[in-house]
Amino acid sequence: MTRHVVFSHGQESGPWGRKISALAEVARSEGYEAHSVDYRGIDLPRARVAKLVDFCKELAGDLVLVGSSMGGYVAVASASLLHARGVFLLAPALYLEGLPELRAGSLDCPAAVVHGWRDEVVPYEHSVRFAHGYRAALHLLDGDHRLHNQIRVIQHLFEYFLIALDLPAIAFE
Repeated sequence: MTRHVVFSHGQESGPWGRKISALAEVARSEGYEAHSVDYRGIDLPRARVAKLVDFCKELAGDLVLVGSSMGGYVAVASASLLHARGVFLLAPALYLEGLPELRAGSLDCPAAVVHGWRDEVVPYEHSVRFAHGYRAALHLLDGDHRLHNQIRVIQHLFEYFLIALDLPAIAFE
């Protein structure tokens, strides 16, 4: 079965920036095809969600969504619509004023969140709130919104996330 990782970039970046390119290497090394949607020129969050959903219609097989900043919002808003196998978020723009509220049950798959303690765009507390509400893994790192000083660590966290998706669930009694 084909496996896909689809990246969604932030408001001010492009489809193959430093983080996405670095994580695409990890995805490919774990047997995934890597794709990145180009949202440049699309400012409305709902229009970005529609573009992601439309892009993913053509992909058959397992789907992992990765989103950075506004792309994180887009990934979460799209996850259940696309039956995503997992969602990996980098400084996601969640719970920000002006963004449409996420619908209940937007996320019904495993998720991991990476956020910088010194984020000047999206307060890390928003990721703490999200991770608590959805029982997502949360990694707070010494970085700012872009997290460029933590790319190697993020690559390792992403590799672990992809590997963990394939691990069998263990039931404890």
